[in-house]
Amino acid sequence: MRYDYALVGGGLQSALIVLALRERQPGARIALVERAGTLGGNHTWSFHADDVTDETRRRLEPLVVGQWAEHEVRFPGLRRTLAHGYASISSTRLNEVVRSRLEAAPGSALFAGHSAALVEAHSVRLEDGRTLEATAVVDSRGMAVSPAPGGAGFQKFVGLEIVLEHPAALERPLIMDATVEQTDGFRFVYVLPLAPDRLLVEDTYFSESAHLDGETLRARVHTYARERGWEPFVVAREESGVLPLPWRGSLPRPSPPLRAGYAGGFFHPVTGYSLPVAARLAELVASLPPERLFGPELAAFARRHARQARFGRILNWLMFRAYPPAKRWHILERFYREMPEATIRRFYALDTTRGDRARLLLGRPPRGFSLRHVLAGHQTA
Repeated sequence: MRYDYALVGGGLQSALIVLALRERQPGARIALVERAGTLGGNHTWSFHADDVTDETRRRLEPLVVGQWAEHEVRFPGLRRTLAHGYASISSTRLNEVVRSRLEAAPGSALFAGHSAALVEAHSVRLEDGRTLEATAVVDSRGMAVSPAPGGAGFQKFVGLEIVLEHPAALERPLIMDATVEQTDGFRFVYVLPLAPDRLLVEDTYFSESAHLDGETLRARVHTYARERGWEPFVVAREESGVLPLPWRGSLPRPSPPLRAGYAGGFFHPVTGYSLPVAARLAELVASLPPERLFGPELAAFARRHARQARFGRILNWLMFRAYPPAKRWHILERFYREMPEATIRRFYALDTTRGDRARLLLGRPPRGFSLRHVLAGHQTA
């Protein structure tokens, strides 16, 4: 079986490539391999309006299950509403839309429920022995949880989608509520109002440890909801994750087959967000004929991403090496207190300017900076 593109892994990266190819190269023959029976796993992906171009935002519209004109953050002594858009995508919607796009693509096929045994520059061998030949192969499977031993912190979370008996008075996403007790590093709660009576509530940590205590975090979500008067409710769905926040390790150097997504290093090193970079990479892939994928355009893309990622890694090093866990929240509080909205937007989009980087690094350090912690980090790293 011969294809123009073979995409391995049915997550966000492959989904965005399919959508971009179907629009920009409608005749492209696409093979998508996913070991599970459905695409997208069990996830919610969110993005800020400025994370993507207008063209990409339009293309993402069918995947969006919630969008808002503004969002909010809370810290002890600080509440700030940011007046730029925010949107969320569900894995259920992604599965539906991408499947329909592939079904409408002549010469394309979805291999759901099939694992890739061997992925090479121009072929993918399935575990059942079949081989898919392709001009370009993009491997977006899985995630390297620790890009370099001792060189990464972790964002970990448990989220419960809850259905309330009575509507909640929450008009906008609360993307960071750091007024909660600080434990296991920087802790905050993330709340998406998917409907007046339906919320996604995530207990989130920026921690040195990748260990996820699901039972404890689940209980903390229940406590958070109860303290805000959202009971009674029923849990409709649960999701969890552990994302790397590296300050060391190799950066992307594309070669066939293209390693994309988290395992390829194409993500935001500070926030753990993958969508902005995944969307840009999908646009690039779709803009080139498959035989030219590994040309100067991809090399330039990887260099631009590496420049931004290196700065993000500096910020991660400062967060995890220059601040004791209990004081880490001061960094984010200063960020939201002092940074202009334009800088915040570009930071989340992983598109910072030199001026942004100077604002983030220069000036008096946030409260909690510890030279002793830096030295101790050097000794244990």
